[in-house]
Amino acid sequence: MDTITSKGGMVVAPHSAAAQAGADILAEGGSALEAMIAAASTIAVVYPHMNSIGGDGFWLMAEPGKDPKALMACGSAGSNATLEAYHRAGLGAMPTRGPMAALTVAGTVGGWAKAQEAARGIGAGKMPGRVLMESAVRHAKEGIAVTRSQAELTAAKLAELKDQPGFAQVFLKDGEAPAIGDVLRQERLADTLEHLGLEGFEEFYRGDVGASIADDLERIGAPVTKADLEKFEAVFKEPLKTTLSCGSIFNAPPPTQGLASLIILGLYDRLGLRPGEGFDLVHGAVEATKRAFLVRDRVVTDPGRLPENPRDFLTPEWLDKEAHKIDMTRAARWPYVAEPGDTIWMGAIDAKGVAVSFIQSTYWEFGSGCVLPKTGITWQNRGASFSLHPDALNVLEPGRQPFHTLNPAMARLKDGRTITYGTMGGEGQPQTQAAIFIRHVLNGMPVGEAIDAPRWLLGRTWGEDTTALRLEGRFDPDLVRALVRCGHEAIQISQNYSDMMGHAGMIVRNLRGGLDGAHDPRADGGAAVA
Repeated sequence: MDTITSKGGMVVAPHSAAAQAGADILAEGGSALEAMIAAASTIAVVYPHMNSIGGDGFWLMAEPGKDPKALMACGSAGSNATLEAYHRAGLGAMPTRGPMAALTVAGTVGGWAKAQEAARGIGAGKMPGRVLMESAVRHAKEGIAVTRSQAELTAAKLAELKDQPGFAQVFLKDGEAPAIGDVLRQERLADTLEHLGLEGFEEFYRGDVGASIADDLERIGAPVTKADLEKFEAVFKEPLKTTLSCGSIFNAPPPTQGLASLIILGLYDRLGLRPGEGFDLVHGAVEATKRAFLVRDRVVTDPGRLPENPRDFLTPEWLDKEAHKIDMTRAARWPYVAEPGDTIWMGAIDAKGVAVSFIQSTYWEFGSGCVLPKTGITWQNRGASFSLHPDALNVLEPGRQPFHTLNPAMARLKDGRTITYGTMGGEGQPQTQAAIFIRHVLNGMPVGEAIDAPRWLLGRTWGEDTTALRLEGRFDPDLVRALVRCGHEAIQISQNYSDMMGHAGMIVRNLRGGLDGAHDPRADGGAAVA
């Protein structure tokens, strides 16, 4: 896969229309923050199975020479999302589809509002909201061609989605999944995006759009109320950070799994492995992943209820000690059961060096499956990660934030490079982040090749819960056999490029302002330059 180069700014996204929307804003003199708002609104239209404006978003944004800030645009459980209400409904576990799964406030549009403010605060906010929404509105009105992944996932999940409120009217064709290339128009969503562009993003929560959302949620029986929407606000927080031999890496704090992503790279870097493809790369990364996930599952929850300080697991002392426990000749036992998830990741760096790593999600494909008729918004099912067991770490409670697989990544290297990178893929996000970072930064592989190279996934595959280690078909079968001999439950899948391995992207900026970037051949996107 080719690496795209530029000096005028770059956006990478899993759909070419979103990448181009962001690049157009950069070409008009907009900042990376504004470009990302344009890309985020467009991706919500053209990749509706992976994200929507009815979901959550997380940002890492950095000015030149400064550590990034984390923008947490994630909502909490609605006022009516109580254990008693779910038990009265006869539910023994959290529902994954339908109105009772649409139980958390959607935060991503609130993040757009804060990002727009931040752009103005650094003197880089030039574009009115209506301009930032133009691409999304146009694609929603004129229609988009259904992508391969949308067609395949709609067909695969048809039984659980087709009867959800509003879904069939928008996303099905004569009651069936659309075919690749079919035209999908979303007129109500176009009206909503146009209104937000003209009147301001706060309208989503405290204006006419918010009132329409609340009416529809109440009508279908979802637990989120008008008051829940009105009190939402995205917030800035200090990101998590750890130090590697090559520089500093950053990720989002809880309730995201950014902690796991940092631990994986912190442990792998301390193994002292020689650059190259082969057994050591995969085994070392997988063993680091196991240890990172065990910490994550013990620690990460609503940030106001953390049982331990996540930063304690990112110190050199803890990472050194933990790395020594990894056996490079034998796999640790692994009983872990993973969680699914559907998401998009996008990155942008402008000509001045402002960098953004952004991720937006509805959790599962099409989220709850509920499409609100007045606004055309598909609502997330992020609250499915809650537990109905009162003693669980992530127990359901009104006002509580659910566990998030989402985690945008960024790095500042000792040689002056800034890297924004990430992926979709639920549980696979930390693993794919590690794979592309190790290959490019630690092993010196060009960006495009690092993203193209065959990947692995410990845990869940699409439609199946498993603890196995899955490897793409391009891996040498001798490597797979070596992994099995050392104790991994390793399985080589037939696909050479599999969606289950994530849709990754990366942009690298050097000290001279040059940009190298690429997006995953497993997706429908790419890198667009200003």
